[in-house]
Amino acid sequence: MIKSMTAFARAEKTDRLLTVLVEMRSYNSRHLDLVIRMPNEYAGFEEKIKAVISSKVSRGRIEAMLKIRDDNESAVNFEVNETTARAYYNALMRLKDIFGLESKPTLENMASISGVIRPCQIDVDTDACWPVIRDCINAALADLDRMRRKEGEHISLDLLKRLDFIQQSAADIKQRSSDLCAHYQQRLNDRIVALTNGLVEIDPGRIAQEAAFLADKSDIAEELVRADSHILQFRSIMASPEPSGRKLNFLLQEFIREFNTMGAKAASDQISHTIVEVKSELEKIREQIQNVE
Repeated sequence: MIKSMTAFARAEKTDRLLTVLVEMRSYNSRHLDLVIRMPNEYAGFEEKIKAVISSKVSRGRIEAMLKIRDDNESAVNFEVNETTARAYYNALMRLKDIFGLESKPTLENMASISGVIRPCQIDVDTDACWPVIRDCINAALADLDRMRRKEGEHISLDLLKRLDFIQQSAADIKQRSSDLCAHYQQRLNDRIVALTNGLVEIDPGRIAQEAAFLADKSDIAEELVRADSHILQFRSIMASPEPSGRKLNFLLQEFIREFNTMGAKAASDQISHTIVEVKSELEKIREQIQNVE
């Protein structure tokens, strides 16, 4: 089955005052490349998140951003920086003595100073948090997969259309190459007549022998058989449920090799022209496969 590597997905889950929001973006990549962004206090879940994603995706760059909000009272805590508070209090008392003031520092004065009261590190309840994070990741992956499949359907239709063209072209080449011997025989006759102005008698047997030699050198039957086999394999891989991008890319290289060989051997202008058109289609297929998982 063809799946695109480019997609976007978003999912949100809430359970007992814990809310998890996941956004995923996937891009083309030769390998599986995972980038996870989340609040520092939840960084311990990174490897688990990567394991969940890699179980569902085999290829592409996946960027996942997690926003986590815990509204439980135990998730919020503050501490007093006593050293800073005492130093600030002593400074205020010195000012009071210097200027002979009667008032004393108030709680509002002390609390307004940056760093006196600060949030403190809390211990994340992994047993409570992980099921919500996991379910949200799975929901985002399901949405991502739907989008990748939908885009893959468009790619698949385009690939099949180009394969049909290549298959028909290969059949045309096979038909045109079936009378190569007669083609070379006529060409040799015409050349000898042109060079000798018809003054030299031509030995038909020798002409037939030379024509057969040239036709054998230009024989592309093997390449055509392999090209037909590659087309069948290409269709089979596309229909397989397994990720197909790497296999199709390898098979495409074999395709290109066969038609390059045909182009080097072909002595017919019509065959050469058809091969140029086929290679153009193969290049378009190559561009499409770069986006296939």
